[in-house]
Amino acid sequence: MPPIRPKISDEHRRRLLVTRHLLTPETRAATPEQVADAVVALHATDPAGVHLSVAARLATPSVTEAERALYTDRNLVRMLCMRRTMFVVPRALAPAIDASTARTVAARERRNLLKVLTEQLGHDARWLSATERAVLATLVERGEVSAAHLADAVPQLRERIVVAPGKPYESRPRLTSRVLSVLSAEGRIRRGRPLGTWASSQFRWTIAEPHPELPVDRARAELATAYLTAFGPVTTEDLRWWTGWTLTDTRTALTRIDTVDVDLTCGPGHALPAHLEAPATPEPAAVLLPALDPTPMGWRHRDWYLDPAHVPELFDAYGNIGPTLWWNGRIIGGWAQRPDGEIATHLLTDTDIGREARAAIDGETARLTAFFGDIRIRPSLRTPLERRLSAQEGGAAVRRFNAGTAERRHPQR
Repeated sequence: MPPIRPKISDEHRRRLLVTRHLLTPETRAATPEQVADAVVALHATDPAGVHLSVAARLATPSVTEAERALYTDRNLVRMLCMRRTMFVVPRALAPAIDASTARTVAARERRNLLKVLTEQLGHDARWLSATERAVLATLVERGEVSAAHLADAVPQLRERIVVAPGKPYESRPRLTSRVLSVLSAEGRIRRGRPLGTWASSQFRWTIAEPHPELPVDRARAELATAYLTAFGPVTTEDLRWWTGWTLTDTRTALTRIDTVDVDLTCGPGHALPAHLEAPATPEPAAVLLPALDPTPMGWRHRDWYLDPAHVPELFDAYGNIGPTLWWNGRIIGGWAQRPDGEIATHLLTDTDIGREARAAIDGETARLTAFFGDIRIRPSLRTPLERRLSAQEGGAAVRRFNAGTAERRHPQR
């Protein structure tokens, strides 16, 4: 008779989530490095998202502290890795992420670039290697410079390719970003400080610091352990989706770490021994997390913290989640910054959340408003709810969450 597997409830998982992901005032971190360690990797597709994910989890939100960790001490490393997505990861974990995921992504990026160069411009691998050497030499000579300055120094980068030929959105960009992306994916260069504010998407470039190379199997086991520590208990599909590995590679990695087979509401799962202990009940807490934050994007199966009925409002057509409003480990709504700087929030639940929750949301909204200051952002991905909330005049579509009253949606006119 097979052994009985421990059952872990959704409530158990939510309590673990809230405390491990630093989503209460009592669990907030002192440094950005502690935040990154807690969630393994910070989504960096939208540059502002890194700062907002960190700020939500810091006891004292600080742009200066985040920039120190990213650009001065370089304890946080920006990498194109899991699911071909840009992340900011702890420096200590970078070798494992490089060997387990980033190398595969980089090889694909190089193949794709060479295909474009050959088909559109008639260039070969030797031409690309010569161009890359010129880029690296320029960075060694000049230090940290912008992409525009690199294109001025290396004329090959100014050649143009055609993207989406024949489509209404056809464009003819320079090669600059494609070549720099490949060099960055391979860990040969890295993004430095942005040209503008912390919300800017334009970065300077510099030579990357090398890190130790790990065997692939060891690296996958190390990354799987880090993921389970932060996100477990999880299903096999959760780990496969989050890493972007094949099912075979995912299963092999799981055999290399000490896990306990458990039953979750969504099916069989894997936990670390520490996950089996009943977690203490955390203090009730609200938090506003940005688009693509690592917490809502941490699992493939999300029903235990997100009502499936709310998915159409919070996700775009490609499966990317927008800004979310949380209460006690559940997503209960969303938020957006309006052009005048106001943070508008919206509840998606019909259940009365109570006075304590409303006060907590008001407090977090004020905290986020103070962090933004004069900075205004426009997310690189737009979800239905975020679009409505960020409208300058929201009266016809929404009523703001304030004065202790949850806003209500009204039919669009």
